[in-house]
Amino acid sequence: MTYVITQPCCNDAACVDVCPVDCIHPRPDEPGYATAEALHIDPTGCIDCGACVDVCPVEAIVPGDALDAAGRRSLELSIAVTREMTPAPPAPATVRPSRPARATGRAPRVAVVGTGPAGIYTVLELLERTDGHAEVTVLERLPVPGGLVRYGVAPDHARTKRFETTVTRALRRPGVRLLLDVELGRDVGTDELLDHHDAVVHAVGARQGRRLGIPGEDLPGSHSTTDVVGWYNGHPDHAGLPLDLATERAVVIGNGNVALDTARLLVSDPASLAATDMAPPALDALAASSVREVHVVGRRGPGDAAFTVPELHGLLDLPGVDTLAHRAELGTLPADGAAGRKAAAVAALADREPRPGTRRIVLRFHRRPEAILGEHAVRGVRLAGPDGDTEELACGLVLRAVGHRGVPVPGLPFDAERGTVPHDRGRVVDPTTGAARAGHYVTGWVKRGPSGVIGTNRFCAAETVESLLADHVAGRLPAPAHDAERLAVLLTERRPDHLGLDAWRAIDRHERRAGRAAGAPRRKLVTLDALREVARR
Repeated sequence: MTYVITQPCCNDAACVDVCPVDCIHPRPDEPGYATAEALHIDPTGCIDCGACVDVCPVEAIVPGDALDAAGRRSLELSIAVTREMTPAPPAPATVRPSRPARATGRAPRVAVVGTGPAGIYTVLELLERTDGHAEVTVLERLPVPGGLVRYGVAPDHARTKRFETTVTRALRRPGVRLLLDVELGRDVGTDELLDHHDAVVHAVGARQGRRLGIPGEDLPGSHSTTDVVGWYNGHPDHAGLPLDLATERAVVIGNGNVALDTARLLVSDPASLAATDMAPPALDALAASSVREVHVVGRRGPGDAAFTVPELHGLLDLPGVDTLAHRAELGTLPADGAAGRKAAAVAALADREPRPGTRRIVLRFHRRPEAILGEHAVRGVRLAGPDGDTEELACGLVLRAVGHRGVPVPGLPFDAERGTVPHDRGRVVDPTTGAARAGHYVTGWVKRGPSGVIGTNRFCAAETVESLLADHVAGRLPAPAHDAERLAVLLTERRPDHLGLDAWRAIDRHERRAGRAAGAPRRKLVTLDALREVARR
């Protein structure tokens, strides 16, 4: 029997570390790891030891004799991928950095800003590479930790959300202090934070949606999926999003995984969503929604689409939903490799006949948005084809899913074009001179841009922590002027109502109890006032 990595796979690669027969690919030292849609277990090499199952943070690995239809598709994909794979020499850019010598004398005291996967992996790397001796202060601007895991993963991807367990365990480790509802730039300055630590690692993500730059983009009924994802996940910044679902057709511009997630949730059975941790206001809105059809529009062909094949497969088993494509729009399809597999999966949808009475997701290709139409609200979108032909597609809702971008970090240089902080292997640098900004580091999306999945942050954090500890050993970090306790006093003076780990435990208990009563993992509190009220009971 073989084990199978099903979706969602987070590419954490802890499974690779423990596999005794090296049958999981691509490894982090193999070309293609950084861009892999998922990891795959070679069924011809698997010895059924189960070691990978024990370490998977999102429980995405299942035995081959217990597969459902989606799992069988994952097994077929693994067979195809591993047959194509040729052993290659390690790629230095993706090799996990070797463990540096531990600093002698005082252990480093580090502040980590952000509690999403990038921040959590940074905490774990710091503790692992210092044998647990590092002192780590973790800051989060919201009253709850989790970042993208809590607020960016689709509610019906329950296994991916199990990474929340890793978040909680990391924040409960000895030597870790959690400061919630504390915002950098508002409650404490960037250099002021460094005054109390040897180093600061900024892991603040990319929380702004990119724009299309076309007419009509600001009409009511036109939104970024960044805002929509936050809304259905209960992010306090997006709790009041005016999302009008009183339309039969919606159009999503972009064809990455977020676009497919959004389309899927718009047409899913509301009863099935009630069993997830979707935010209550979103559940109510989707239960009353009139949306019956969602067009997902991409500029290029199916082989170049940004979504992954497993994410596309996730659309195939939705009850009462047909996923379709127009064969005339597919163009010339690639035959080999990852692009060929993706194109073949889309082409199979073009042979489907829509069933009467079903809701629909329609994948559109080689179509470019020229304008969002309407005078006072969205009434359609104009799409241009490859031959200059145009189409006006009537709809009442347009969602742009064209990526994220970072926002400036107070007190640090910023590359406005890329939406990232300039760095050299995680060290913040002056973009004009290349000189390191001593003591300041970045990891995650604010470092590399919005790319990769949860596990990608593990190796991104490893690189940054290696740079930090090398600087600490070499004496290149400025000595902090104050101890960590002084920071606690400072924050108590400036923001006496800031929260900590006990507050998160209270919120977590409350949400889980409310979820159990509704048959769901949790029922999220979606406003800052509600979160703070429960935290202080």
